[in-house]
Amino acid sequence: MTPERAAIDAGDSPPLTPAGWLRLTGRSILLLLAILTCVPAHYVYRLFAYGSPFPKLFLGWAARICGARVRKIGTPLRRDVVFLSNHLSWLDILAEAGASGTAFVAKAELERAPLVGWLAGLNRTVYVKREARMDVASQINAVREAMADNWSVTIFPEGTTTDGQSLLPFKTSMLKLLEPPPPGVMVQPVLIDYGDVAEEIGWTGNESGVDNARRILSRRGSFPVTIHYLEPFSPEDYRGRKAIGARAREAIEAKLLETLGKPLREYRHAVDPVRYTPKGGEPS
Repeated sequence: MTPERAAIDAGDSPPLTPAGWLRLTGRSILLLLAILTCVPAHYVYRLFAYGSPFPKLFLGWAARICGARVRKIGTPLRRDVVFLSNHLSWLDILAEAGASGTAFVAKAELERAPLVGWLAGLNRTVYVKREARMDVASQINAVREAMADNWSVTIFPEGTTTDGQSLLPFKTSMLKLLEPPPPGVMVQPVLIDYGDVAEEIGWTGNESGVDNARRILSRRGSFPVTIHYLEPFSPEDYRGRKAIGARAREAIEAKLLETLGKPLREYRHAVDPVRYTPKGGEPS
């Protein structure tokens, strides 16, 4: 980790250069233009038909405006599917929604991020307070409603964002919607890979959502994002949500090891809401 990245993880907000401000302003204007094009078209479409294509189109455009150059490997199922994905950034939502049209379950902090939270909400993102364990039933109902609207839903079972070099234990409370599985629903593991810039892009440590969005939108150039849609499986073949989560995590870990070409490393940050602490203690 570079000293600059360590400072960001500690919560420091590096000042923007004039060129950075220019990029931030330019991308914000392009996002606004995309909003002014797609959002009215979405609501007009919904007057006459269901299943508007405009949220998917808009979120794909938004990912590209932010610098992501998305490539799909494998075929995402089109409907009646729960995608289980690793998680690095709010950009995951833009990229994966643009690729498949999926709805999402995401941490509540994202909803408060300026513009980004609203953008994600267009595609029926369900915001979950990680500490609200007593409210799991209502959260699951919200996920089922999002799935009925979008035909698919993506869950980030790590419960937080990481650095692209690690994979946390999966939290499977949201997978209770698969106990028992709705008829015909499949589970498809997904790996999102930012390649060499994964650690730079990741929203980790004590960096705020506002600072992260500002940093990404002011970043120079573009970057590759590869979405690997792995072999789907029927949750009926596994006994309960923990077994389903373990099966998906095994597939994602194997593909992540393959893409990195080296062993995974332990995630260095403690994350209290998901009860994760590095084995060596709490470094941040």
